[in-house]
Amino acid sequence: MSYYVYVLENRHDKSWYTSFTENIKQRLINHNSGRGGNTTKRKGGWKLIYCEIYINKQDAIGREKFLKSGSGKKYLKKQLKNYLKIDPNL
Repeated sequence: MSYYVYVLENRHDKSWYTSFTENIKQRLINHNSGRGGNTTKRKGGWKLIYCEIYINKQDAIGREKFLKSGSGKKYLKKQLKNYLKIDPNL
């Protein structure tokens, strides 16, 4: 079994959502159809912008907690620096 730690970005307001799941494809469908977490079901238009895979659930949970922290957010911005430079009008 694999566990996915992922970051979604909302196409409308550019907000981010971080979580983990066993089935990344189904989870993205759920988020965009109003069956996701409380944060994501209020607005659609989520796209996957970052993902890591773990074989141990506790490792995935720990990584999710880190990515939600201040240091984790800095790490993500560094990892996604080229993505964040993309002109959304292209």
